[in-house]
Amino acid sequence: MTAQLDRERTSAGPASPARRDTSVWRGVAWALLGVAVFGFIVVAAHNFQTRGTLTARVANPNVVGHPRPETPPLGPNLMTVVQVSTVLMLTAVVILFVVNWRRRPKHPILLMALACTAIVWMDPIMNWAPYAVYNPLLWHWPDSWPLVSLSPTVEPFVVFGYVSFYLLPYFPANWILRRLQRTRPPTSFVWRHPLISMGILIYVIGFCFDAILEIQSIGTGLYIYSQVIPFGSLFAGKPYQFPLIWESSLVTLVMIPAGVLLYKDDTGRTQAEKLAMKIRGYDKRPAVTTFVVMFVILMLAYSAYGLGFAAIRWSGKATSVACPYPYPEAKVYDPQGYYAKAGQPGPYLSGIWNGWESLHSGRPAVATAAQGRCRPTRS
Repeated sequence: MTAQLDRERTSAGPASPARRDTSVWRGVAWALLGVAVFGFIVVAAHNFQTRGTLTARVANPNVVGHPRPETPPLGPNLMTVVQVSTVLMLTAVVILFVVNWRRRPKHPILLMALACTAIVWMDPIMNWAPYAVYNPLLWHWPDSWPLVSLSPTVEPFVVFGYVSFYLLPYFPANWILRRLQRTRPPTSFVWRHPLISMGILIYVIGFCFDAILEIQSIGTGLYIYSQVIPFGSLFAGKPYQFPLIWESSLVTLVMIPAGVLLYKDDTGRTQAEKLAMKIRGYDKRPAVTTFVVMFVILMLAYSAYGLGFAAIRWSGKATSVACPYPYPEAKVYDPQGYYAKAGQPGPYLSGIWNGWESLHSGRPAVATAAQGRCRPTRS
């Protein structure tokens, strides 16, 4: 029977183009269905959240509506554009993923895409560490949820697009590295140290990519870094201040391992697969084991990113606050009292992790300064 099945399979030949096309479009249909379900969840959660706007922990009871003290540098009323663009981008990513999964099941790049998406669960912590305060107008998870509440204000849905953020630098870096290897002898640095070369390329590309993307995002009013170290930061003291050296360098701690793990050596295997082969159970479930390796390493890398910013927080050197505070419908996120010292009116929000996690006991009792660069001008 086995021989007969083999003969039938051989005589049938490869799948016809029509069959392959049907398979592809079936994948597209499933992807669109998945996006529709995701959209329903987003809308449902958003409607649940907006029935009571922000929770009392975050909302400023003295403000009605969503006034803005200043127009974002790239123009007003861009939140809808940003969010619709995010949904379109996620739709495209899901379609590409499903189509390619059906054509190349369990491909390492697709497994890495899943791993980059899976580490989003850590994002509230990684918003807490660098004082990343998101615009409350964004579609977001209910800020009463325990993990979500670690974010300074809200945890938005846009973070599901991180897969394109963390994984994208790998592709130009890999292309450049392969071209360099083709034009250089085996004794050259790019051949003797390909992983280091890949890491350097991803750092340069990722640094520039992050700087451009984040400066534009902050310019739309999407979020702010409410406190930064003046040294190495752009536009310090403005609502669109950006910790250039710190953020654009530390974020590559995730981009670099994501790319290096995908590098294939002369065996034709990626570094992630070679590491996974050392783990018991790889022979039975190679794709699952490879994914676990990717996921664990990315979580460790993401933790290193958070620890870098946590060290800045612990040092007390992030003294430049974004003035004026751009989201008056929410309490001013001021865990260390720097906004009050600069004259920004309250009420203030200290955040969930403002005890031993921040190496101090709660927000210090700081009176709002009568004068200061954050003090509103009065006619």
